Amino acid sequence: MLRYYKFSILFTLACLGLGVWYGWAQTGSVAATASLLWIIFVLSILEVSLSFDNAVVNASVLKDMSEIWQRRFLTWGMLIAVFGMRIVFPLAIVAVAAGIGPMDAVTLSLNSPEEYERIVSGAHVGIAGFGGAFLAMVGLSFFFDGEKDVHWISWIEEKLSVVSNIKAAEIALLLLVIYGISLLLPPADALTFMVSGTLGLVTFIAVEAISTILEMREEALKLQGAVVRSGLGGFLYLNILDASFSFDGVIGAFALSNNMVVIALGLSIGAMFVRSMTIHLVKQGTLAQYRYLEHGAFWAIIALGGIMLFSAVMHIPETITGLIGAVLIGLSLWWSIRHNKRNPDSEIEDAVRAD
Repeated sequence: MLRYYKFSILFTLACLGLGVWYGWAQTGSVAATASLLWIIFVLSILEVSLSFDNAVVNASVLKDMSEIWQRRFLTWGMLIAVFGMRIVFPLAIVAVAAGIGPMDAVTLSLNSPEEYERIVSGAHVGIAGFGGAFLAMVGLSFFFDGEKDVHWISWIEEKLSVVSNIKAAEIALLLLVIYGISLLLPPADALTFMVSGTLGLVTFIAVEAISTILEMREEALKLQGAVVRSGLGGFLYLNILDASFSFDGVIGAFALSNNMVVIALGLSIGAMFVRSMTIHLVKQGTLAQYRYLEHGAFWAIIALGGIMLFSAVMHIPETITGLIGAVLIGLSLWWSIRHNKRNPDSEIEDAVRAD
């Protein structure tokens, strides 16, 4: 199992080494440097706890991608996750919101962390609308599926599967939720929330469209005798999904620190371990072994999407967010183990179905 996490461990040691160097350079104090390292460690744990359901969903997409695209997700995707979402994204928010250049935003983050935190947190309504809408659609699209024949919470999932015969039912449901929440906001924030939520929905539809087009192209090439599996559509989908998950972590990190370097190091460690967990789940075939684990992850994503949407109105502690996800995934895992014990042959059937 260690081979799946070897790079993450090395990456963690490198980040902690940078943390020691940065802490000593800034404070010249052993105690202050140790305190900074502790915050980095806690942030990494926070990121992993908030994103374990992300790893399960990533694995459900990644298992159908070729080996080369799996590696690209772990390498190129990591660059996007670390530098794009943990560093560039908050700086871009500050640059746009404050009307300053990129280098001025970097200077502000390093020299005036309190102002940097205020500006990033001030953009929370838009972030909550976009990220919440995208995550909610990811979760709803899994359950609004008429072809899904395995149900965990049967009395809900079976009904959702039937309702899926009504075209765009999940889109209508999400738009109603976005509109309802917008009524609880001041007019200016309500407009921002509605626009960002709609853009999150449109982004999901656009990614699905790209994936469908690429799959059609691959099927056409297969009919011509060519063996092609690009995985580009899945790669785009996974990185936007990662971005939506990271919104919550980036904003929540300010509860522990407003230092850009500390936040980037801590969240990057967590992001790397999430990717290692994803590869581990794919290579071990865990989703096939535990038939309800995927269901628990998608329910957790719906819960996270809903929490992000409602966080535009009220603050919801990240502890609650992480706890809900952990409970749902834990219950689905326990339910899967219980099912396997009662039905020894079903594990083999699930593995064949997954293939």
